[in-house]
Amino acid sequence: MLFNSLEFAIFFPVVVILYFVTPYRARTFLVLVASCAFYMAFIPAYLLILALTIGIDYAAGLWLERTTGRPRRALLIVSVVATCAILFVFKYFNFFIDSFVTSARAFGWEVAGPAISIILPIGLSFHTFQSLSYVIEVYYGRQKAERDFITYATYVMFFPQLVAGPIERPQNLLHQFHQIHSFDYERITSGLKRMAWGFFKKLVIADRLALYVNDVYASPQNFNGLQLTIATVFFAYQIYCDFSGYSDIAIGSARVLGFRLMENFRTPYYAASISEFWRRWHISLSTWFRDYVYLPQGGSRVSTPRWFRNLLVTFALSGLWHGANWTYVVWGVLNGVYLIAGIMTNPLRDRGYQLLGIKRNGVVRTFIAVGTTFALTCCGWVIFRAESLSDAWYIFGHFWRGWDINELRTEQFALRQMPAAVLSIVFLEAVQWLHGRRPLPKLIAEYPLAVRWPVYVGFVLAVVLLGVYRQNQFIYFQF
Repeated sequence: MLFNSLEFAIFFPVVVILYFVTPYRARTFLVLVASCAFYMAFIPAYLLILALTIGIDYAAGLWLERTTGRPRRALLIVSVVATCAILFVFKYFNFFIDSFVTSARAFGWEVAGPAISIILPIGLSFHTFQSLSYVIEVYYGRQKAERDFITYATYVMFFPQLVAGPIERPQNLLHQFHQIHSFDYERITSGLKRMAWGFFKKLVIADRLALYVNDVYASPQNFNGLQLTIATVFFAYQIYCDFSGYSDIAIGSARVLGFRLMENFRTPYYAASISEFWRRWHISLSTWFRDYVYLPQGGSRVSTPRWFRNLLVTFALSGLWHGANWTYVVWGVLNGVYLIAGIMTNPLRDRGYQLLGIKRNGVVRTFIAVGTTFALTCCGWVIFRAESLSDAWYIFGHFWRGWDINELRTEQFALRQMPAAVLSIVFLEAVQWLHGRRPLPKLIAEYPLAVRWPVYVGFVLAVVLLGVYRQNQFIYFQF
């Protein structure tokens, strides 16, 4: 079920009402049933795949807590391999078979392609990682095994963040299903406001920008350098508003029910370095890879060559997690290269700025750093969004060619949607800047009721009237 659908507009209020009129002991079961209904709105049969993952890791958690010595580590490996095998079959089987066939044919071997095509279940990577984090935390003794199967299943299937995160840790979310969540007007209105902001990002900004981005990236050879540049910047905001918008709706809807989900984005395009960008972007995933991939390899507490290898391996796997396509792998490796280059050139940059008389924390250096980071990020987004590596290469080679503004004047998007698209981005940045100085919900709450409600109603009307309603899936659903 899509958040931006009529079905969800009916589903969510019904679930909220039933949740608060249902006795405490039955609420977790109610949320589980609602989560199953939410997921079955996509492809009902794939609920069985999710049930298999839940069963494996639930049993593994109980056995890990009862087992000691070498068998305990073997049990962890079996559980992780079994869970990852499901992800591999549905997400990467076609990718690796196709890559093998292509490589074989390049060497002159005649190899037949696969006769089957496996469809990726919605959000499989997200709930797989959430299940894995539970088993790993139980193994290290940082989380007690959950004995109630209904509670554990609800933790994995919790509908607000089921298909696109945030990827929760058991220490943050699991225990909340044992708490009593009473009806709280302030908390519920706070959650609804967060949801409204998420819908604005998705419907008004992301889906409008998608109209242009999809056309350009579908056939980049038909567009000039100016159009390619605009599409790339638009995609940077599209993917941010699409994904952070989903997170806002997920966090807000969970808050309405009384649950706290982790923050997943903190204005990432204000980052002054690539490392800072990854501390602000998709935080639940970046911290997952940090804790379960990067640090177990030794992190930065090793020799410099091995440290750099750890970064490349972590980001290559992160790229592969995003999708079964070489564009994602190259995108991940590129971000690892960015980090390594940043580490190696940091002393040189400090010396250069010092010679130019530019202060370390001054406005000029911050402006240059933020601008450079955004430009590098956009270059990465080209590879991420391109249909193929050859398309990405073409775009890189034609950014600076044929900047003819007259071609924009003949585009239907430029004539009808461009002003609204640009203004919506400006509005987004203004709100984020103001919110960074002082939280806007608290600021608005200081005004009398006669002022607050027109602001709320006006904002909702803006979403309704300016939104693009094509029931576009959220970008990260495909991952």
